[in-house]
Amino acid sequence: MKRCPWCEGFDLYREYHDTEWGVPVRDSRALFEMLILEGAQAGLSWSTVLKKRENYRQAFEQFNPEKIATYDDKKVLELLNNPGIVRNRLKIASTITNAKSYLKLQNDGHEFSQFVWQFVNHKTILNRRVSITEIPATTAESDAMSKALLKAGFKFVGSTICYAFMQATGMVNDHLVDCHRYPST
Repeated sequence: MKRCPWCEGFDLYREYHDTEWGVPVRDSRALFEMLILEGAQAGLSWSTVLKKRENYRQAFEQFNPEKIATYDDKKVLELLNNPGIVRNRLKIASTITNAKSYLKLQNDGHEFSQFVWQFVNHKTILNRRVSITEIPATTAESDAMSKALLKAGFKFVGSTICYAFMQATGMVNDHLVDCHRYPST
């Protein structure tokens, strides 16, 4: 079975590629989770975060923004001592900040799903990439998303993180054309 070459190497990567990567996600909480995980990945390999994803879900209460927004210094210390997640103070603090920003968007009448999907006009951009070298690190859409998220108070949402987030959640389909996951229509 032909796959995008980045996912070869271990079973968890292949499973993620075959079942999740590039599949459109419209659930706001699931999108929030992926944005946090993509930010946690900054400077690391995606495999590091993917292996720790279940630990993240437990540590951050299934990525419940209402709960995360209430975290205090004691909770931050607990998270810094949790070997199941990336123990980086800035990334943990950004998760709390992002939960508060998520809730502020919601309170201002902006559903998170609608907010992030607006950068692709609410439909998946289907690219026709032949080689992994053709996939950019950023695009005009990820630049715009990054700028808007930063303006809304989010952290660890640079354009590269936003593009990876867009790929992961199906806003952009960057499966190579010869990959079995590339749409046939």
